[in-house]
Amino acid sequence: MDAFSDLIRGVRAHGSLFGSSVLSPPWALHFVDGAPLTLVTVIGGAGWVVPEQGPAEPLAAGETIVVRGPTTFTFVDEVGTRAEPVECGEDCAVPELGGARYRLGWHDPGEQTSPDTPPTSLVVGAYPVRGEISRRLLDALPTVLRVGAGGTSDAALDQLGTEVAVDAPGQQVVLDRLLDWMLVCTLRDWFDRPGGEPPPWWAAQRDPVVGDALRLLHAEPAAPWTVGSLAERTGVSRSTLAKRFTDLVGEPPLTYLTRWRMTLAADLLTERDAATVAEIAHAVGYSDAFAFSAAFKRTRGVSPSSWAAGQALAPAGRT
Repeated sequence: MDAFSDLIRGVRAHGSLFGSSVLSPPWALHFVDGAPLTLVTVIGGAGWVVPEQGPAEPLAAGETIVVRGPTTFTFVDEVGTRAEPVECGEDCAVPELGGARYRLGWHDPGEQTSPDTPPTSLVVGAYPVRGEISRRLLDALPTVLRVGAGGTSDAALDQLGTEVAVDAPGQQVVLDRLLDWMLVCTLRDWFDRPGGEPPPWWAAQRDPVVGDALRLLHAEPAAPWTVGSLAERTGVSRSTLAKRFTDLVGEPPLTYLTRWRMTLAADLLTERDAATVAEIAHAVGYSDAFAFSAAFKRTRGVSPSSWAAGQALAPAGRT
C-alpha cells in the first residue's frame, strides 16, 4: 500500500452529503460545523467561498474547493451579498430530512430569476476525519485548497452531477462513494499542480527506490526492518537507500518507520475494543511491551495508557 492510500483510507463519506440545490441570487449558505474536511464543488454557475479567515475564493463551474476544519465558511453569490445567511450543519444531513436535493431546506426557486444570471448548482460534502492516521493527511493540507476544471476529478464530477439530479433508492450510498472518488481525485490534482509544494512523502512515492521502500514500510509495518533489509528488498546498497530516503522524505527510513508505527498504535489504542498494550506492541513490530511504551512516549510525549485515557475523554467526531 502506498503512503497516500494509507493516510486517506480513514476519510470516508457516510451520509455526509449536506445537499445540492439550484441557487438563484442572492444567496448565502453558512457552513457552521467546521468539519475536518469539506468539499465544495460547483456543477454549474458560479459563486464565492468566503472562509472564516483568509481571502474569498471565486468558484466557477467544474471547480472544487476543500476547506480544512475547524474553519467555517460561507458560500455566496457575490462578496457582500445582501442575502441573509442560511446556517447549514451536519444536523441537516440526516436522511429523515428528505432527499439529497432538498436536505438543507435552502431557498430553491427552481426558476432562473434573471436571463443574464444563470442559476448555480452546488454540491457540498463534509467528511468526519478521525484518528492519527488521517491527521497526518490533514497536516499536509492548507486551510483552503482549490482545484480547477480539467483535472482527473472531472470524471467524478460528471457522475456526481448526474446522480444528484435524481432521487432514487440507494442514492445516498452512490453519492457517498462518488464523493470519496471526488475527494481523492481533487487531492491528487492539488498535490500534482504545477509549481506546488506537496509534502515530501507525496513526491517520494514517485521515486523508483524510495517509493518502493515506502510501499514496503506501509505494507509490512510490523516486519523487523533494518536499513540493510529494506535496501536489499529495493535493490540498492544500504548507503544509497539511507541517503536517498533521507533526502526525499526528510528523515531516515527507520525514523519514518517508528513514527508510522506509533501513528498506527495511537489509533489502535483508541479503538472501542482496544487490545492490550502488549498486543498492540506486537501488532506494530515490537516483541517487548516496555520497548514499545518507551518508543511511544518518546514520540508522543505520553505513555500508551495515558494516550488512550486522554482520547477517551476527547469530544466525539473530532480529530
